[in-house]
Amino acid sequence: MAAAPPRRHLGARDREILRLAVPAFGALVAEPLFLLSDSAIVGRLGTAPLGGLGVAGQILSTLVYLCVFLAYGTTAGVARRVGAGDLRAAVRQGVDGIWLALAIGAVVVAAGLPLVPRLVELFGASADVAPHAAAYLRVSLFGVPAMLVVLAGTGVLRGLQDTRTPLLVSIGGFSANLALNALFVLGLHWGIAGSAWGTVVAQNASAAVYVAVVARAARRHGASVRPDAAGLRTAATAGVALLLRTAALRVVLVVGTSVAARMGDPQLAAYQVGFQVWTLLTFALDAIAIAGQAITGRCLGAADAAGARAATRRMAAWGVGCGIAFALLVLAARPLLPGLFSADADVRHLLFSSLLVVALLQPVAGVVFVLDGILIGAGDGTYLAWTTVLATAVFLPAALLVHSSGAGLVGLWTAIGLWMTTRLVTLGARARGGAWLVTGAVRD
Repeated sequence: MAAAPPRRHLGARDREILRLAVPAFGALVAEPLFLLSDSAIVGRLGTAPLGGLGVAGQILSTLVYLCVFLAYGTTAGVARRVGAGDLRAAVRQGVDGIWLALAIGAVVVAAGLPLVPRLVELFGASADVAPHAAAYLRVSLFGVPAMLVVLAGTGVLRGLQDTRTPLLVSIGGFSANLALNALFVLGLHWGIAGSAWGTVVAQNASAAVYVAVVARAARRHGASVRPDAAGLRTAATAGVALLLRTAALRVVLVVGTSVAARMGDPQLAAYQVGFQVWTLLTFALDAIAIAGQAITGRCLGAADAAGARAATRRMAAWGVGCGIAFALLVLAARPLLPGLFSADADVRHLLFSSLLVVALLQPVAGVVFVLDGILIGAGDGTYLAWTTVLATAVFLPAALLVHSSGAGLVGLWTAIGLWMTTRLVTLGARARGGAWLVTGAVRD
């Protein structure tokens, strides 16, 4: 066993992780805070609108986060070029990602609008919930291009080792979203569509800020901001493996919502709130993974494989510690949370039970998200894709068993726990090996 690094090195490494992870934490939790604030406001309209928000939120999350490679792939690629000392190429790669985001967003809007009724139907929404889900989704689709630009812009800045700017943009976006939702829903009485419009306006404002920041960096480093066909093709093909990984992740989340919807409206509403709490916590844990992406990519770009492995060990320890802390936080808040989101006694009872499983899963999630981020930073997308497909293949029979046996929301959350445990085993095995430690400015 190798000797432990000197304490001063551990301290420096911890400071670097914190420098990147703490601002990333604030930026990451902004999106679930958008939906949590929407849930708190829409919940005042009744159980059916809250369930509709849950269905529409899952559809939007699926559409957007299939494109999460715009952030993750950009972070890894930009960070490698930063490590190799080529800042002009690093920024140019980020510009290509933003143009790709706009192109994909336009396609999603054009294709998605006619499919709104069918999408809502596929998620198993009841007759009471479906109109609310469709109303929210029709408006929110117009925010998808901005959401994708935010993903790409965030990836550029993370790769440049800057997580403070995304934090500031997220704070501004969340504040605007909360104020506009309160105005449109509670003040102007626009209903669930008002919540969607508030979020769309906030998302477009955030995207405009990212475009301005990246354009300024391009001028500073002499990189072109014009669309480049070759660069767009490279950005698109580089994200194929991450797209498959994300698709497998979204299958789990889509199936989870569909199973909950078929249990009944109270179960769907409780699952919607429980899922947003889960997302808030996993995004918070993912802050360490974001640091992992940036640090790993930079180390491997600078041909420092030993540094990448040492950072991995330290960040995994951080993941465990933060997971335990979040578990304790959920347990402490568990008696209070249900009443914040619904006046329905059935919804409150179901949410109270579900939050126990959500809490117990946090230490596992802490390690899973950290290792996932580290391997993304290393560009190990093919391994991530196929092992995530494997974990999803383990989850699906468990979810079907929950549906057929009537195991309820606790059973559904337990199936999600099985999925996370499978990911823990496969990611841990990869991290212990050395196949992912490929150095250089570009991973071949």
